[in-house]
Amino acid sequence: MTWQEQDLPTEHPPVASGKTGVLLVNLGTPDAPDTKSVRRYLKEFLSDRRVVEIPAIAWQPILRGIILNTRPRKSAHAYQQVWTPEGSPLAVITRRQAEALSSRLGDAIRVDWAMRYGSPSISDRLEAMMEAGCERILLAPLYPQYSGATTATVVDKAAAALAEMRWQPSLRILPPYHDHPAYIRALETDLSGQLDRLEFVPQVLLLSFHGMPQRTLELGDPYHCHCHKTARLVGERLAVKRPDMRVVTTFQSRFGPAKWLEPATDTTIAGEAAAGTKRMAVAMPGFSADCLETLEEIAMQGRDQFLDAGGEHYAALTCLNDGQPGMVMLEALMRQELAGWIQSAE
Repeated sequence: MTWQEQDLPTEHPPVASGKTGVLLVNLGTPDAPDTKSVRRYLKEFLSDRRVVEIPAIAWQPILRGIILNTRPRKSAHAYQQVWTPEGSPLAVITRRQAEALSSRLGDAIRVDWAMRYGSPSISDRLEAMMEAGCERILLAPLYPQYSGATTATVVDKAAAALAEMRWQPSLRILPPYHDHPAYIRALETDLSGQLDRLEFVPQVLLLSFHGMPQRTLELGDPYHCHCHKTARLVGERLAVKRPDMRVVTTFQSRFGPAKWLEPATDTTIAGEAAAGTKRMAVAMPGFSADCLETLEEIAMQGRDQFLDAGGEHYAALTCLNDGQPGMVMLEALMRQELAGWIQSAE
């Protein structure tokens, strides 16, 4: 019995309290791989002022008049290529990460998961955690490298949810972990194992991060620097056993006419093959879980681009997902950020 329960008058309704929670948050996914669901998802995603920093008066007519009438059908087809019997890969893997983390942290910590765009929503899960008695919540955006368009918008959405609560939980936010030793160690272990299991020896390993407009770098967003530091640290570790494998950092998923961070993954894949590279592997260390951008854009489109340009052997490596190295890392990060709360919750 908590102190709150001890002090309640007998006629007071039951109150759940005194617990600690962790909310894992990833980007989002449509509810189904069909045009209607994808349109609803893209409308929410591309209406976020942190994702598209064009004034709404100029952007919304383009979004509603052109993009939402053309892109959903194409994107739905792409989602159909990677959809699983359990649903969206990103949602399925994030749920599994939450379940595995819950087992690791024990009964003292309630672990849940949410999506920034789509379902389950951040506001719904925060409300559910409060109803379950979580007065202290660690909000964990699963973005190793910080960007205003990723980590910050998760915090924005959580703040908006808190603004509607009479009784707010205490909130901590997982900081970016692009250079955290546990993250770099997990990537080294996981990527080394996958490279060892390949039937060929890559000449080049691309480390492909999600792209951002060049303007974000110029405005002070640290994302570009975080990506390059991750790539440098991982490359240094992999070079110990694979000194002849070149490691190249690129950025994928360009959208629209604006200038994006370079070099671009797609042009680099084709350019390497055209220049004589025959064996390539691609890893995506900025993604905590496999999703459309890794499974369709890199594993499928990337393979076609490489082989069509003259390459012979190509492999898209999986993300950390809910594998052992990734879960060891997540547990270490959460325990670090929960310090002081875990003891009081036990």
